[in-house]
Amino acid sequence: MTGVGSKPALQYGKLAIATPVVLAPMAGITNTAFRRLCREFGGGLYVSEMVTSRALVERTEESLRLVGHHESEDIRSVQLYGVDPKTIAEAVTMLVAEDRADHIDLNFGCPVPKVTRKGGGAALPWKSDLFEAIVKAAVKAAGDVPLTVKMRKGIDAEHLTYLDAGKAARDAGVTAIALHGRTANDYYSGNADWGSIATLREALPDVQILGNGDIWSAGDAIRMMRETGVDGVVVGRGCLGRPWLFGDLQAAFDEYQRDPNSQAAIDPIQPTLGEVGNAFKRHAELLVEFFENETHACRDIRKHVAWYFKGYPVGGEFRAALAQVQSLSHMDEILSTLDGDAPYPGAEAEGPRGRLGGSKVCSLPENWLSSRTLDGDQGATLLEAEIGVSGG
Repeated sequence: MTGVGSKPALQYGKLAIATPVVLAPMAGITNTAFRRLCREFGGGLYVSEMVTSRALVERTEESLRLVGHHESEDIRSVQLYGVDPKTIAEAVTMLVAEDRADHIDLNFGCPVPKVTRKGGGAALPWKSDLFEAIVKAAVKAAGDVPLTVKMRKGIDAEHLTYLDAGKAARDAGVTAIALHGRTANDYYSGNADWGSIATLREALPDVQILGNGDIWSAGDAIRMMRETGVDGVVVGRGCLGRPWLFGDLQAAFDEYQRDPNSQAAIDPIQPTLGEVGNAFKRHAELLVEFFENETHACRDIRKHVAWYFKGYPVGGEFRAALAQVQSLSHMDEILSTLDGDAPYPGAEAEGPRGRLGGSKVCSLPENWLSSRTLDGDQGATLLEAEIGVSGG
């Protein structure tokens, strides 16, 4: 174990991850293009978009594209989502036998209603027998390929699962467990409960634990390390439109590795407006390479506009134009109108981004909470939670 006061590095089987930072899988975001862009700024482990095990076993074109990696990605990390031990095992076996992954992560944290109302995602660990069976089957199929799990605290404050699930995953032989300090009911509201992360760390000293939730800056990451004793952090929404955050994180962890008690301030990357425009363009170029279609890439980059230019004084007309960009040449025309020397706007460009909103009652199958074990009728409903390519 690493934890506070020792060298922060993750060890996933034979894989050493010197900067203990993991890019959280985000549907429609963490494709090869975004992963490559983030890696250009700093080190860590960059995980693919979540893909359903059923789609992968069926070898759908989209699922195979999602688990693809660029030759520059030295650790090919894939996140799987599934609800059936047999199908999960088949998907893991396929990834290993065909040498498509160096690390596999299982997602049990998705709070999206279309998933939980069928018993999948963050709702699944409530059925402890099913959760244990899935993880055991996946670990066995993975063999020497390190397998990890990512989960939430539970369904709501009265139905917490993270300690039981964590122990079951540890006993099954997972390499690491990542905990998002929110319940499914919390969705992305309020503040993440780092206390639950510290509790899991204390309860499971013999497996690597990673913390997830409300890491908006490198300072947040180091604070989580110190307050919870985790081995690493998982960063999701905080990097949206800010791929340079991984540069900040690497610098902060380099200092932490030198002296865990150091109070030395790390100068964060504070890009000018021109530098933000360059990163946005680079992202678009990588998307063109990923989709092999410039029009598709330009449609995809549109959702990133608000994140990249958050806090910068660019005006509504500029944002609207970029949100309708048609081609890379068109993008150049729009970006050329920027004042490239405009400085970093400070706090206005920082803080929460991405999915926000209030808490919501987690949608669940009928009588889901009546028992910790799965009955036959619920099993039939559960299979509907894995329709499509991405579980998010």
